[in-house]
Amino acid sequence: MTKIIGLTGGIGSGKTTVANYFDKIGIPVYIADVEGKKITESPQILETIKNVFGSAVFDEGKLNRKKLSQIVFNDSKKLQQLNAIIHPEVEKHFIQWVNNHSNFPLVVKETALLFESGSYKKCDFVITVIAPLEERINRVIKRDVVTREEVLKRIENQLSDEYRIKNSDYIIDNTDSETIEGQVKEILKKITIQ
Repeated sequence: MTKIIGLTGGIGSGKTTVANYFDKIGIPVYIADVEGKKITESPQILETIKNVFGSAVFDEGKLNRKKLSQIVFNDSKKLQQLNAIIHPEVEKHFIQWVNNHSNFPLVVKETALLFESGSYKKCDFVITVIAPLEERINRVIKRDVVTREEVLKRIENQLSDEYRIKNSDYIIDNTDSETIEGQVKEILKKITIQ
């Protein structure tokens, strides 16, 4: 039976760096954010988004993600509405993906909203990636070309590291990306013993 590792962490913590390492060593990784974006492109989901958020978040029939982000990251109710549209579809897709990878002993589901979406309940192990706040802010500013205020807004809309740490089986400290490999190997040793 395939065991599922839930991999989570706040924005800019370095989840993708850790996920890439799992992938490199041959453990299949499902990146929920990437799959969620693809799912958002389906006509049915676009129609639902238009019904809930109006045509103001569309430019010439195309979803304007920046406009949508500005709305949802400034209004927690709107963010919940968007998540309620996308998360069930991502979950269905993930279940299918796991079935397609059932010949692997371990798979990884990388998602920022592991706890918020409730999908941690379907994981055998949960790993949280942490990094110092300033480092996280700087990474996101550089990666997404956004302002410090925008990053802080997003962080405000996420669970705290304290909450994630308390509810996780393992923690990876991504203060120094050079140590990730060793930390992952240690965790895998413990997981495979169980």
